[in-house]
Amino acid sequence: MSKKQLVITIIGTFLALLLTAASDYESVQELRWAGSAHADKTSEPFVHWDEEDPPVVPASCARCHSNDGFLDFIGADGSTPWAVDADAEPGIFHCEVCHQESGAPRDLEMVTFPSGAKIEGLGPEAICMQCHQGRSSTNSVESSITKADVDDDTVSTQLSFINIHYYAAASTQYGTFAKGGYQYAGKTYDGKFEHLTGYNACYTCHDPHSLKPNPDRCATCHTMVTEERNFHDIRFFGSLTDYDGDGDVSEGIYYEIQSFKDLLYRVMRGYAADVIGVSIAYDAMAYPYFFKDLNDNGIVDESEATVANRFAAWTPRLLRAAYNYQVIQKDPGAFAHGGKYMIQLLYDSIMDVNSAIPVRIATGPILRDDEGHFNGATEAFRHWDEEDPQLVPASCAKCHSAVGLADFLANGETVDSPIANGFQCTTCHTSPPFVRDISPVTFPNGAALTMGDSSNLCLNCHQGRASKKTVDQAIASGPGPYGFINIHYYPTAAVIFGTLAKGGYEYLGKTYAGQRRFTNHEGKFDTCVECHMGINGEISAVGHNVKKPNPADCVNCHGQDISQPNRGADPAKFRFDSIRPYSTPDYDGDGNMRESVKEELNGLEAALYTQMQAYGFATGKPIVYDSLAYPYFFNDTNGNGLLDPGEAIFPNAYKFDARLLKAAYNYQVSQKEPNNYIHNSKYIAQLLVDSISSLGGNTTKYWWR
Repeated sequence: MSKKQLVITIIGTFLALLLTAASDYESVQELRWAGSAHADKTSEPFVHWDEEDPPVVPASCARCHSNDGFLDFIGADGSTPWAVDADAEPGIFHCEVCHQESGAPRDLEMVTFPSGAKIEGLGPEAICMQCHQGRSSTNSVESSITKADVDDDTVSTQLSFINIHYYAAASTQYGTFAKGGYQYAGKTYDGKFEHLTGYNACYTCHDPHSLKPNPDRCATCHTMVTEERNFHDIRFFGSLTDYDGDGDVSEGIYYEIQSFKDLLYRVMRGYAADVIGVSIAYDAMAYPYFFKDLNDNGIVDESEATVANRFAAWTPRLLRAAYNYQVIQKDPGAFAHGGKYMIQLLYDSIMDVNSAIPVRIATGPILRDDEGHFNGATEAFRHWDEEDPQLVPASCAKCHSAVGLADFLANGETVDSPIANGFQCTTCHTSPPFVRDISPVTFPNGAALTMGDSSNLCLNCHQGRASKKTVDQAIASGPGPYGFINIHYYPTAAVIFGTLAKGGYEYLGKTYAGQRRFTNHEGKFDTCVECHMGINGEISAVGHNVKKPNPADCVNCHGQDISQPNRGADPAKFRFDSIRPYSTPDYDGDGNMRESVKEELNGLEAALYTQMQAYGFATGKPIVYDSLAYPYFFNDTNGNGLLDPGEAIFPNAYKFDARLLKAAYNYQVSQKEPNNYIHNSKYIAQLLVDSISSLGGNTTKYWWR
C-alpha cells in the first residue's frame, strides 16, 4: 500500500468512525426522547381532544399540545410568529419542534409571559419557556377581582377559580419578573432564581431529550444527592432561615414548602367555613380542583369530585390564596425552580386569609424571607426591577448584584450587572472555602484600611458612600442651598474605624475616636467574621445567615450588664440592644445609668433632631425627617414640627445651608447604622453632640469625649 493510499485509508476510517459516533449519538438521543413526556402518545396533554368532534387541538391550546401548533406559533411554518392561526392536528412533539434542519436548536431568544412581561436575550431555554410558563398571572387574578367589584370578603358569582395551568416552571424561576403567582400589593418578591454559572437554563439541569435532571451535576455542590429522590433534600447554602418554624434549618426547601402548603390549606378551609359558610376541599387530580366538602372531612370524596359540586362561593381573598395554592401544586419542581418565591407567595396568602378568620388559626413562628445578603425580596436587590434595561448600574453593582463585588476585586471597577436575587456563593468565594481578595480596602475619604482577615470583604460594601470629605467638597462647590448628602446604608465599617475613615462629619478643632477595638473580648470577636460568622470566634456555616452574632457567644458577659438584670446566662433571654457595659458613660445626660447604650444614643439622636428643628424655625425654613422616604429631609410646610401626609415627597425635598447640612449628615450616619451602639458608640456620640453644639445647642450635660 502506497503512502497516499494509507493516508486515504486512515482518513476514511476516521470519517467512518465519526459518522458511526454521530449515528450512535442520534440513536441515544432518540431513545431518551422516546421515553419522555414529550413523546408519550397516550398522555392527557396529547389525547385530551380525541373525543371531540372534530378531534383537533383548538388554536388556544395548540401551541403546547400539538407538534404542528408549536411550529405555527413560532412561525416555522411560514406564518406570522407568536400566534397560532388555526386549530391543529393532535400529535406528540418531534425533533423539528426544538431543532432546525441543521440539527442546531431553534434560534428563539425571547419569551412573553401571561403577565405581559418579556424576557429577551435567552438561549435554547427560550424553546422550553414558550410552554412551561402557565397561562395566568397576578394580572389575571386582579383583573377578575376588579370586574367583580366587591370587597375582599364578599362572595361574588362573577368570581370563579383561576388555574395557572401546568408545569409553569419558567414563571416560578423568574419570580416577580413573570408574576406567575399572585403577588400581594405592597409586598416585594424574589426575582429570577439563579444557580451558579452553567446551571441557569432549563437544558443545563434537565436533559433536553429525556427531560430528566442529572443527579451527578447537582452532586457537584449538593453532595447529598446520589439519585433523583434526593432532590427534595437540597437546600441553598444561604437559606438558614427556619421558614416553617419547625426548628430544622437543614431540611430541603421542598419540605419547608410542604409545611407552608399544608398550613395554607388549613387556613383556607377555616376561612371558607367560618367566613363564607361553605366547606371547601381540594383534589389535585380532578378538575376544577376545588369542591364543596359536603361532609367536611377535608378531602374530596369520589361523589364530591363533580363539576356540579365545584366550589363556587369565591371571595376575592379566598380566590387569591387558592390561585397561589394551585401555583405550587402544579409545578412539582418549584422547590428547585424558585423555592423562596413560592414560600413568599404561600406566606402572604396564609397571613392574608388568616387575618379575616374570626378565631385565627395558629401559624406558629413561620418566616417569609431570608436575612441579609440572601434576602432577594428587599429593596437592596429589587430597586432596579422596573428600570429599562433591567440592570443594576455600575455605580451600584459592587454591593447590589451577585457578580459586582467579584468584578470590582478583579478589575478595580464595576459594570452594569444583572439584577440579583441576593448574593451567591461566588460573590465572596472563588470556590468554597476560599474567599476572595482580602487586601486593604479604600474608603470614600481615600484611606486604605484593613481588618486583617477576610472581614475586608465586608468592608467593601459596609463603608458608606460619603464622608466628611464629600460634605466639604459639596460646600466648597458653591454658596448653596445644598441638597442632602446621604452616607448610604449600614456604613458599619466607617463607624468602626471612626476618625480613620471619617465617615461622619468631623468638626474642625475637635478630636474623634478611632477604630473601635474590642480588646476586652478575650482576643475574639474583634472583626466582622469573628462576630457575625462564628461560634466562640470560630467561623461556622451559621454565619452565612448574616444578621446578628450568636447570643450564646455574648450572654456570659453581657447577660449581666446593668441594663439586663436577672437575665443570667440564658441566650434565649439575651438582647443585643440591651447591652450596657459597666463602663458606659451617661452619653445623653439624662441621669439614667441603667439604660442600654442604644438608648443612650437614641437620646442624643432625639436631642439633635430637636435642635435641627429649632434651627430650621429660627432660619425660617422648618424641617422634618422621614427615615424611609428619599431624600429623608423635607420642608415642614405648615410648621407644625410633624411629618404630615404629602410632605415626604421628592418635590418637597429640603435644601440646606452649610451648617445644617453637616448636622443632618451626622444625624443620618447614626440613623443608617442601626448597630452603632456596638460598633463604635463613642464616635457616634461625639458626632451627635458636636452637631448639636454647631447649631447653637447647649451640650454641657452630655458626655462625648
